[in-house]
Amino acid sequence: MNLIEKTEILLSVCKECSERLSYMRELDREPDFFIEVKPYADKYHTMLDEWTEEVSEFIKTAKPKYVHPIQIETLTDSMKQFIVQSFYQKTGKKRFILSINSAEYTLKTILDALRIEQEGDER
Repeated sequence: MNLIEKTEILLSVCKECSERLSYMRELDREPDFFIEVKPYADKYHTMLDEWTEEVSEFIKTAKPKYVHPIQIETLTDSMKQFIVQSFYQKTGKKRFILSINSAEYTLKTILDALRIEQEGDER
């Protein structure tokens, strides 16, 4: 799986998390941490760690406009938090949505930079 595909998957995770919080609020129940939360979080935390290494290397070599290492650190920390928080109905909605919007913006910016770089390589 290449970096563009991983970035697109992480974008879809943002959407899933947003939808999950709404769903969990409707259900009005607490999830089972070890059955529901932990397996999902572990899967995407591992993917985020791999993605972070790869995208950091991309930033060092390609030096894309509008993408900086600090954004990657912030995005990774934020996503790790809201992936878990999305399972809990008591999560504050405003801050949660702002975190997701910020992550989506950064991921889309990175995706654009990756595609521009890919087009440059194909020429």
